[in-house]
Amino acid sequence: MGTWRGLRVAFLAGSLFMILLIIVYWDDVGGFNLYPLQDPKHESLHSDSLHQTTTADHPRSSSTSPSAVPSTNISNMMVALKERGRAAAEEEEERKEIQEERKEEVTEDEDKETSHAHVDNREQEARKQRIMDVCSGKDTVEFPGRTRAFDQIPNRELDHLIVDDTHQIIYCYVPKVACTNWKRVMVVLSQSLISPSSGQPYTDPEAVPPDLVHNSSLHLTFAKFWRHYGSLSRHLMALKLQHYTKFLFVRDPFVRLISAFRNKFGRPNEDFYRQFGSVMLRRYGNMSASLPETAAEAFAAGIKPTFQQFITYLLDPETEKESIFNEHWRQIYRLCHPCQVKYDFIGRLETLEPDAEHLLKLLEVDHLLRFPSGARNRTAASWEKDWFAQIPIAMRRELYKLYGPDFELFGYPKPDSVLHQ
Repeated sequence: MGTWRGLRVAFLAGSLFMILLIIVYWDDVGGFNLYPLQDPKHESLHSDSLHQTTTADHPRSSSTSPSAVPSTNISNMMVALKERGRAAAEEEEERKEIQEERKEEVTEDEDKETSHAHVDNREQEARKQRIMDVCSGKDTVEFPGRTRAFDQIPNRELDHLIVDDTHQIIYCYVPKVACTNWKRVMVVLSQSLISPSSGQPYTDPEAVPPDLVHNSSLHLTFAKFWRHYGSLSRHLMALKLQHYTKFLFVRDPFVRLISAFRNKFGRPNEDFYRQFGSVMLRRYGNMSASLPETAAEAFAAGIKPTFQQFITYLLDPETEKESIFNEHWRQIYRLCHPCQVKYDFIGRLETLEPDAEHLLKLLEVDHLLRFPSGARNRTAASWEKDWFAQIPIAMRRELYKLYGPDFELFGYPKPDSVLHQ
């Protein structure tokens, strides 16, 4: 029994020795930590003291004890994690600042658009109110047709009201007031002209040939309603006038006259020379009956109507006894009947670009097309004084009487510099 007990004690002692060896081994290589629950601060102190003890025991060795490696690695990892967290926070903060700046920019743009819209709306209301005041007689301006009803307007005088049923639009075109480009817009909206290159309707107003848009067959006007709808025509006109969006563009009346003269008589135009130019030359130019037969021949010989002859022609009572004024110099109120048609939008050539942008949004077609760019050599209001310099004052005042309703209806100031100098 004594021997057996001795063996047991030896076995236990050997086992304990082996366990101690394993513990010491794992503690040295860092795989086992004898202080797993120790506070990091105490851990750092322990590492320092252990390092000092080891250095004292081995003065010739400059290497750090392996037991210090795990603590150093953990500290470095903690620092790296903190730096990454700080960088991520800074990036997130910067991202939020950029988003806020973008929101502020969008808000500023929206505020500007809203402000412009309010200004445009106020201006439109003022223009429409002006027409209502003149038509109601508040401004004591009298002119033919002011008080008549729409049904009293003859069909032939409704030929400038173009209808687009697809988009429920009515446009009254006024020659010499960007009507070529607005007709191009109406052609695109109504899809009434096929492009020879694509075989499809034009989608870009700028691509529509300007000489084609004046072909009356391309446009449905109120004047054609009788042919299409017979006895229902007036009823349909009334319905469309009530429900469709109606617009026109206007211009300073005297500047429009100058523009018409420059365009039709300032360069060879065979049709206008035969119908009007030759008449002016014979009546007011002391020309014999042997006038050149063509505009080209007349211009080559230096024979062409003067602006004064043109004005004399307009003021001559015999002119309209023979035929109604041509559309290029007929008064706007006679073309578009603003006292009978309640327009939703009145644009001006003087503010064409912003007015066109505003109108396309109002018509809800701004996503479909853009208004074509305008001409660069537009007749300016500042030219009036020079053009009228050779016209006698009495004639200028008579001309103002003839076009005075357009000045009053559309809010253009009386041209005192022309009428009193």
